[in-house]
Amino acid sequence: MTLLTPAPIVTPRAAARAFPADFRFGVATAAFQIEGSTHVEGRTDSIWDAFARVPGAVVGGDSGEPACDHYRRMPSDVALMRELGVQTYRFSTSWSRVQPDGGAVNPAGLAFYSRLVDELLEAGIQPWLTLYHWDLPQALEQQGGWRNRDTAHRFVEYAGHVHDVLGDRIDAWTTLNEPWCSAFLGYLSGEHAPGIQDPQASLDAAHHLLLGHGLATQELRRRDASLQLGITLNLTVPDPVDPHDAADRDAARRIDGQHNRLFLDPIFRGSYPTDVVEDLAALGLALPVQPGDLEAIATPIDALGVNYYQGGAVSGHPFAGASLAAAAPSERPKLSPFPAGQGVHFHPRGLPVTAMDWEVQPEGLTRLLRRVHEEYTEPAGALLAVTENGAAYDDVVEPDGSVDDVARADFLEAHLAAVLDAIDAGVPVHGYFYWSLMDNYEWAWGYAKRFGLVRVDYATQERTVKSSGLRYRRIIGARALPATSSDSGSGAGAVPGAGSGSGAGSGSVSGSAAMGAAAHADADPLA
Repeated sequence: MTLLTPAPIVTPRAAARAFPADFRFGVATAAFQIEGSTHVEGRTDSIWDAFARVPGAVVGGDSGEPACDHYRRMPSDVALMRELGVQTYRFSTSWSRVQPDGGAVNPAGLAFYSRLVDELLEAGIQPWLTLYHWDLPQALEQQGGWRNRDTAHRFVEYAGHVHDVLGDRIDAWTTLNEPWCSAFLGYLSGEHAPGIQDPQASLDAAHHLLLGHGLATQELRRRDASLQLGITLNLTVPDPVDPHDAADRDAARRIDGQHNRLFLDPIFRGSYPTDVVEDLAALGLALPVQPGDLEAIATPIDALGVNYYQGGAVSGHPFAGASLAAAAPSERPKLSPFPAGQGVHFHPRGLPVTAMDWEVQPEGLTRLLRRVHEEYTEPAGALLAVTENGAAYDDVVEPDGSVDDVARADFLEAHLAAVLDAIDAGVPVHGYFYWSLMDNYEWAWGYAKRFGLVRVDYATQERTVKSSGLRYRRIIGARALPATSSDSGSGAGAVPGAGSGSGAGSGSVSGSAAMGAAAHADADPLA
């Protein structure tokens, strides 16, 4: 068999590579992962609050309390973003905070997000709002959750309540974040909340999530035609291990169908992919489509967000050696998240991996952006942005408190280079959001894995800007990737016009103050 071998993570650059003048640099977070205050000022349980209490569901038994205590520390976190040079902040509103138990509107919850938006605008940062990042009110789950068609209509009501308060100040609106995860990790594999393991339930959830997206898009456009409306999908690049092997090619087709096209096709083409429908039918499964549903789902959008973390080498044959981890090591048993994925096997390729065993494959992002642009967004006239991309590594805190996370900084730079490769190939990528601004609650992994540009000490809530955050700040300031030499091990060359900081240190930020002094004299200070 022939294994694909993508390019190394860091490649030399003889000259700096500039980003387009209108390219936006951002960071992303999600409400449940950072806010804490899970039962403060009217908020009630979401499905993740309930799921975290299930024995063995989350590594370490961790919950969303206190997370990063962002609900109380929001102003200083916005000040931190401003000092990092962030142009756009992608955040989510909590349905359980806005409508506790899915019922009456909670003014205190909406007031928090109103203050957040005001802080962002005052700091010169564009707010990019996501309405749903996996935290369905538990009371609605007890009525069937996304298995229940009525939840799509309840979502439209929720979207309207958020727009009532924030619509005068936010232009960029995203309906759903990663509905694949909500449907198939939540209702099939059981790794995520609500922990259901039922193939038909997962398909019901997938369809009703998309229906909710379409109906909410219609409602928001009816309210204000000037809004930028869209959805964010986590997409992958499934390559056959052996392109000449029919079983491997079919495995790649099935993963592409169930991970990518099951969402892209109805949104942009108004129909579910025929081959996926046939694969499901062979197992006695079907999507619960009713008349008018697909027309609603295909309501035109203005923007597509692509979340990319890794691709995958897939085969119809088992791998003979040790496989990479496919899920969080929580105690709860899990199923495959692919309803028609029987006989599909993922093979490791000898690529670098993150602390979560995710392969590092920047060139996959370039290919993905080119494909999505050519097949979907360009024909639809929709904007395309990378709304999540990031990596978990096991950070080492030095005696002085600094975090020199070179691997994450290189990951960031390599994927920004992949975005530039796509732009050079004619793809008008609007922007890039690193996941995440700061370490946070990583779902079924609890607090065991860290993605942040900023380290959070969960015991003290102290924030420390890592080397990766300093490098991102310099890239944003220069609006360019630096030139690198062929013998540069980290890819951290000097960025023209970005100052003389080496990026080897990290800046410490207290939980209560906007910014603190840099930890090293030779670090890039953020004061």
